[in-house]
Amino acid sequence: MAKKSRAELALRELLRVPGGKPVDLTAYDAGGTPAGPPDKRAGKAATSALGEPLADLQERLFAASTAGDRRRILLVLQGMDTSGKGGTVKHAIGLFNPSGCRIRAFKAPTAEELKHSFLWRIKRALPHPGELGIFDRSHYEDVLIARVRELAPPEEIERRYDEINRFEKSLADDGVTVIKCFLHISYDRQRARLLERLDRPDKHWKFNPSDIDERALWPAYQQAYEIALERCSTPHAPWYVVPADHKWYRNWAVSRLLLEHLRELGPQYPKADFDIAECRARLLAH
Repeated sequence: MAKKSRAELALRELLRVPGGKPVDLTAYDAGGTPAGPPDKRAGKAATSALGEPLADLQERLFAASTAGDRRRILLVLQGMDTSGKGGTVKHAIGLFNPSGCRIRAFKAPTAEELKHSFLWRIKRALPHPGELGIFDRSHYEDVLIARVRELAPPEEIERRYDEINRFEKSLADDGVTVIKCFLHISYDRQRARLLERLDRPDKHWKFNPSDIDERALWPAYQQAYEIALERCSTPHAPWYVVPADHKWYRNWAVSRLLLEHLRELGPQYPKADFDIAECRARLLAH
């Protein structure tokens, strides 16, 4: 596999959270467009242009799995309400063949899920070899909303960070490339998007009065994210802070991150395990 240029690695380098160091989200510009196209029009065109190479690499990844290659991708999307987790799935993941994707949106745990470890439902939703898995929210809810809403004892929350790191290391050891994206939206942009949902009848279904209550807890959520980003951005499963005030940039950036990781994997079509010439001759004879 050819060595990648610095330009190809630039986005990962720019957006990656170092890990192990205090994180201050106010230092990250939610309206920024680092290494991105110059404007919305160019951004949409650039995202569309990523479709062909992404689809090619996805097919190669799936094909390789038929020959025993266990590698797969897990994209984790986290962010405040209106940051665009669903929109990212629609626009960025829409560039892939859906038959090779395993998408799961995690809501509040069911009664059955609450009987098990918080990672139980996560493990059941993991992608199979050759697949692209997408989590709209994830196991991080158990150190985010659980921390803010005090849904578990403090000592239990503290234990979960290490448990998450061990879990993600086990995934990496088993061939899973974990790409964790925090969709970073600003306080003012969230208000604008919530107001849009109120102003448009076709968006009312997306609005819940409880969204206002959650917004009142903004500082606590930002702190919870900062702690999770600091403690759980590791070499085998780093976090990326993706500015999300501009939807077009968010979609492009996540697509670009996926492309960079797939290129690094470099999946190849498996070689035929049969006699090609003999099969050709038989086919031409019938």
